[in-house]
Amino acid sequence: MNDELKKAITGAGQEHLLRYWEELTVPEKESYREQLAAVNWAQIPQLAVDYVIKRPEIKIPEDLTPAQFFPLKPVDEAQEKLYASAREKGVELLAAGKVCCLTVAGGQGTRLGFDGPKGTYPIGPVSNRTLFEYFAGAVARTSEKYGRQVNWYIMTSPINREATESFFKAKNYFGLPRESVFFFTQGTMPAFGTDGKLLMADKNSLALSPDGHGGTLLALRKSGALDKMIADGNEYISYFQVDNPLVPVADPLFIGLHALENSEMSAIMLSKTNSREKLGNFCVSGGRTMIIEYSDLPDELAEKRNPDGSLAFVAGSPAIHVLSRKFVEKLTSGGTLQLPWHRADKKIPCLNAAGEPVSPAEPNGVKLESFIFDALPLAEKVMILEGDRAEVFAPTKNATGVDSAESCREMISARNARRLECAGVEIPRREDGKIDAVIEISSAWAVDDEDVAALAAETGLKKILPGSMVAL
Repeated sequence: MNDELKKAITGAGQEHLLRYWEELTVPEKESYREQLAAVNWAQIPQLAVDYVIKRPEIKIPEDLTPAQFFPLKPVDEAQEKLYASAREKGVELLAAGKVCCLTVAGGQGTRLGFDGPKGTYPIGPVSNRTLFEYFAGAVARTSEKYGRQVNWYIMTSPINREATESFFKAKNYFGLPRESVFFFTQGTMPAFGTDGKLLMADKNSLALSPDGHGGTLLALRKSGALDKMIADGNEYISYFQVDNPLVPVADPLFIGLHALENSEMSAIMLSKTNSREKLGNFCVSGGRTMIIEYSDLPDELAEKRNPDGSLAFVAGSPAIHVLSRKFVEKLTSGGTLQLPWHRADKKIPCLNAAGEPVSPAEPNGVKLESFIFDALPLAEKVMILEGDRAEVFAPTKNATGVDSAESCREMISARNARRLECAGVEIPRREDGKIDAVIEISSAWAVDDEDVAALAAETGLKKILPGSMVAL
C-alpha cells in the first residue's frame, strides 16, 4: 500500500482498517487496496459526524407548498393542444433515436422469497414471464413502433451484476440487439459502526453496500454509459425501477412534455389515496421542486386540505422520471455527485474487535444511501405529469398483500381487460366488477391501447370466457 493512501486512511481516523494488513496474501492485499482506494477519505470524518454520531434532523422548510403538475386529462382546449403537441414531439424524438431507457435493477428478490436478481422474478399472471422480459418486450415493441432501436441501460449492483448478465445471455437478450443493451454497476458505500468507525466484512474487505439509486447518475458517467448515450445521440433518459412492470418504458406524452417544457428532470405523480400513503410528496421550497418523504411530512401538512376538501399535498412519487442527458452530464461533470445522504440503521455482518465474524441480531451500524429524487432541487426546470396508477404503477415488493406479486398480477390482468374492452372485446366480470378471468398480453406485441386494439382485430378476438386464463 502506498504511503498516500495509508495517510488518507489514518487521517480519516480509520487506521483500524489496516490492522490485519500484514496477515493478507498478495492477491488479498491487491483486492483490498482497490477497495480502500475507491473510498473518498476526505468526506468520511464529516459523514461520521453528520449522519452516524448524531442522527440527522429532518428540517421541513417553512415556505413548503405543494408542487404544481399537469393533470391526467387536459382541463381546457389550450391544454388539449399542448398535450397533442407533446405526444407528437415524443413520437418525433423516439423516431429520431433521441430517447433511451434506464432500469434500476440492483435489488435481489429476498422480500419476495426469491433467490436471485429481482428482475429475474416471474411475474406474468399466465406465462410466468419475468420482470426483465416484460421490459425487454416493451423496449422491442417501442423500437418497432417508432422505427428506431431504443437503447436500454440496466443498472445492477455488485451482488447481482454477474447473475443479471448471465440471465440475459441465457435468454439471448430476449431478441434485442446485443449492442442496444448496456449493463453497468452502481457504486458502493462503506458501512459505519455506531461509533463512526467503518466496519470490516473480513480481514481483507470493508463492509460495503450499494450507494442507493441516487448513485445511478454518477455510475452512468463512470461506466461509460454517458459516453455511449452521446455517441448514439440519446438526449432523453426514461428512468424506471425494475419492480414495476406496468410502467410505460417510453411514454411519448411524458417525453414530449419534458422536451417542450425545457425540463431538466421530470416526474410522474400519482394522486395519493390517503394522507399517509407511503409515497414521497412532491413539494416546492424557494422555487425548487423537491420530495419530502411520507414519514417526514408533518401531520398538519399531510392532512392539509384545499377548499374543495381534497388533499393539498396530493402528489405522490412512484419513481418514474425523464432526465435530460445534459443534466446528468452537468451534475457529474467533476467525476463526483453531491447529493445528500440518507441514514438507515441496519444489522450488518462484520468483524468484532477480536477479528471474529459476527451476525448481529439487532442493528449495529449505519448504511448511507443517496436517492435520485434529491436531484430534483438541482434542476433549473422540473415538469410533473399526473399518471393513472391503474395504468402505470404496480410495484412488486412483497410476496403477498399490499404492493405484492399477488396484487401486481391482478393489476396486470385488470389493465389488459380494460384495454381489450376499449377494443370491443367482451370481458366477463363478477358482481363486484372484478374480472372473472386472468388475462396477459405480451408487451412485445402491445405497449398501449392502440396496439391492443390492433391485436384484437388481427386475432379476431371478440369475447373472453368466464374463468379462463388467456395469454395473447
